[in-house]
Amino acid sequence: MNCLKNSRSILSRLLGHRPAVPQPPPGQAPPPRYYYASRVLRDKPVIRPPPPQTPGPRHYYTSPRRQEVIHFSRRRGGSRWYHDQRKLTAAVLVTGGGAVAVYFGNLETVPYTNRSHFIILSPKLERQLGESQFAELKKKFGPKILPPLHPDSIRVRLIASEIVRAVHRGLASRHRFDASYGEDASYGYGDISADVTIKNRDAEAGAVMLGASPRNSASAAAAAQRDDEVLDDRWVTECRKRGKARGAQPQTNHLDGLNWEVIVVKDDIVNAMCLPGGKIVVFTGLLDKFRAEAEVATVLGHEVGHAIARHSAEQITRNMWFAILQIVILQFIYMPDLVNTMSTLLLRLPFSRRMEIEADHIGLLLLAAAGYDPRVAPGVYEKLGKIGGDSALNNYLSTHPSSKKRAQLLLQANVMNEALELYREVTAGQGTEGFL
Repeated sequence: MNCLKNSRSILSRLLGHRPAVPQPPPGQAPPPRYYYASRVLRDKPVIRPPPPQTPGPRHYYTSPRRQEVIHFSRRRGGSRWYHDQRKLTAAVLVTGGGAVAVYFGNLETVPYTNRSHFIILSPKLERQLGESQFAELKKKFGPKILPPLHPDSIRVRLIASEIVRAVHRGLASRHRFDASYGEDASYGYGDISADVTIKNRDAEAGAVMLGASPRNSASAAAAAQRDDEVLDDRWVTECRKRGKARGAQPQTNHLDGLNWEVIVVKDDIVNAMCLPGGKIVVFTGLLDKFRAEAEVATVLGHEVGHAIARHSAEQITRNMWFAILQIVILQFIYMPDLVNTMSTLLLRLPFSRRMEIEADHIGLLLLAAAGYDPRVAPGVYEKLGKIGGDSALNNYLSTHPSSKKRAQLLLQANVMNEALELYREVTAGQGTEGFL
């Protein structure tokens, strides 16, 4: 036992023993000490840690099975294509370049107004659509279609034949028509102008004129100028000036080889239409309201003006572009009802009203070239407004301008002076070719 104690004391002294450091004698400096340290480059810039980054948007959803909010760093369904700058730029360039090429490759000029409009439908396809719609109307109103020898059918076909002859006379200087569109053209049931003669046509027209003297017409125009309503027919004059400056040639290829057909439907609807391809439909309700032939010719001239300007094909093209524009907008603002309403109010309706005004101008010239007094036209539109319950809101919320506005435009515009000059030439037996 004593041996273990002695060995433990000896080990503890050996482990705790430290060599004695010799002390320098008094008055002498201590020896230098050397230490190891890494070299520090003072010229090297101090690298500071980057600032903490703010976390990105966190998305979450709630699970019906797990009563907790589940977070995830990425949006469900992946990122949108337009978030990629390269993809967005490429899409814009390709789409824009293709749209510009298609646009300038399908520009056409409207007769008379020289307005340039974009139409993607070919004349052949447009004619097929008109013939298909005409066949559907004949099938729908089959029992109501009046026979060819009915007095109303004879009356309407005679007026339509005069309007169609005025069309090819107006375009004769810049377009050569074939036999199916010339004097021997077919008008559905045949041309009956050689069998029926209209007498006292000018007397009937004078009975429905806006006033019987130029003084009354001037007073009506002055009253229209005092109206607070804003008129927007100046674009017609501007388009004509620009068209003449650039030497625009109106496109009339869609009028080649038309087989003009006229049917009269026994119905109380106060309406008439001219489908693409020269298909004219008149309802007896219109004939009951307008007894004078000049009044009926005003409506038919307006409808044929739509066919001359290819408004049906233009409307289809515009609706196509409007639909594409809505799809693009909905990618950023997903409010379908709002986008559809705004596109209708700001794009569709204004273009439709402008086409109606354009058809009024063309129809007025056709009316005069056919031998009817053009001063009848404003009264016809005012009468149509009374029949249909016209309102000033139609200038903003309808496809057609208000009838009051249409009458004012025709009274004030230069087209009335041109139409009166044509009318005087026709009554004097002079030529009226090339007025469109």
